[in-house]
Amino acid sequence: MKHQRGYSLLEVIVAFALLALALTLLLGSLSGAARQVHNADLRTRAMLHAQSLLAATGIGQPLQEGRSQGDWEDGRYRWELQVEPYVDARASALPQAAATTVSGPTLAQLTLQVRWGEGNGERLQWRSLRLLPNTPEAPR
Repeated sequence: MKHQRGYSLLEVIVAFALLALALTLLLGSLSGAARQVHNADLRTRAMLHAQSLLAATGIGQPLQEGRSQGDWEDGRYRWELQVEPYVDARASALPQAAATTVSGPTLAQLTLQVRWGEGNGERLQWRSLRLLPNTPEAPR
């Protein structure tokens, strides 16, 4: 009679347990990578929308001080743009006698915030400076 060699039931159970553990670890890392790719996609879309808005600001209509807001992609991304006069911190630190009044173009600071996700969700913010057009002075 020949002696047959094979795997015992215990060896098969241990092999399946190791295989299940390896697959669990692999799928866990893949789902984490998929989540990171999704977050990167959301962030990239927000940046592209923001770049488009900043590039178009002041082109169709003259730039004016104040706040405006809106959304993109049926409310998925919400934005708020604030235009205010630019104040140079270094110039405000100078004594009043050294400060000179210059008429002409002035700078405006644009602050754009883009939000997405549930509640406050994620947020990105950009700041940019733009030249405001000269406003004609009243005749004297």
